[in-house]
Amino acid sequence: MILSGCGLNVPADPDGTLDSVRGGTLQVGISPNGEFTVVGDDDTYSGSEVALIEGFAEELGADIEWTVGSEETLVRGLEDDRIDVVIAGLTDATPWVEKTGVTRPYREATADDRSTQKLVMLVPIGENAFISELETFLSEAAGESE
Repeated sequence: MILSGCGLNVPADPDGTLDSVRGGTLQVGISPNGEFTVVGDDDTYSGSEVALIEGFAEELGADIEWTVGSEETLVRGLEDDRIDVVIAGLTDATPWVEKTGVTRPYREATADDRSTQKLVMLVPIGENAFISELETFLSEAAGESE
């Protein structure tokens, strides 16, 4: 109760990711992966996760700056605060869970072996306001598509 008057915002972003993205630029790391993330030869991007991130950026009034790379390169970008979110058709079984933040699963997909996989996106560790905003958007978008 004492803390409620101190002006603390919970959840918080120690590095201010949400504040810098809102009305600014969303730094998106993208690694090609099937229908989720398609990188065209002419610097065009498409796929289901691209559409989601474009909608998220629009909601925040942000432009998008794309960085194409391998998952490992993009994870380093998250760690170095050069990237705000990584999209790559990743599942909740991602090996990057110890190096990055991971959103809650936002959708299920069927793998080639017919198993069901839960899709996630990678985000900076500890940027809880940003993660919360993204997860809220993903949940609302999933509700609209059902």
